[in-house]
Amino acid sequence: MVRISLPLIAAICLSAPAHGDTLHVFAAASLTDAFTEVGKAFEAEHPGVNVEYNFAGSQVLRTQIEQGAKADVFASADRVQGDVLEAKELLQASRVFTRNSLVVVTPREDSRVKNLADLARPHRKIVIASPTVPAGRYTAQVLRKMTSSGLFGDDYQNRVQANVVSQEPNVRSVLAKVVLGEADAGFVYRTDAQPAQVRVLTIPDQLNVIAEYPIGVVAGSPSPDLAAAFTAFVEGSVGQSILRKYGFTK
Repeated sequence: MVRISLPLIAAICLSAPAHGDTLHVFAAASLTDAFTEVGKAFEAEHPGVNVEYNFAGSQVLRTQIEQGAKADVFASADRVQGDVLEAKELLQASRVFTRNSLVVVTPREDSRVKNLADLARPHRKIVIASPTVPAGRYTAQVLRKMTSSGLFGDDYQNRVQANVVSQEPNVRSVLAKVVLGEADAGFVYRTDAQPAQVRVLTIPDQLNVIAEYPIGVVAGSPSPDLAAAFTAFVEGSVGQSILRKYGFTK
């Protein structure tokens, strides 16, 4: 019995997280609400583990990892950031775990933008994410598709961009400016608009884009097994249920 049980006990001790283990998760700003709840659920299933988040624009997080920031898991709002890190062997193979799309938000009261055509009218204040941010690139793609459709008049994209008064470092900053009444409209993810006190203008599916969110274990993570367990949890039934609750789709 001793010869059988000792290896078993040793295996259990090696696989179980030590008390006080901290998992550092770098995640896109648009995942803030959903991942906060995911983290609590993961901690409940892994006593002694603390999930610590760094939420920011995906491009900012990528740069921080490139510069040696302590990270175990990276969840981006697009494939580009993860592809760059994988090419530099700073991220293990990542997988798409959820998807999102864009909407336009306006202040709930006294909005000067009643429909998508109004975005191109003179003297409207539009806020978008910076072109280096996934949401900013998605916004540019949507505007090109809307222009090509011919549904919003000639030169629609340029007329909208002429109204842009700010390009923000992440999508949550775009949302904040609209909520505070500092802008007439902004392009954000559908999931960001759900809990916010804003009016939502839906972009037709044929003119929208699908934002793909990949997740992976950061190369050199001090807790690779725990990081892998977290990514599996996100992709599993509990994680996916929480993501759906916040409006993400698979």
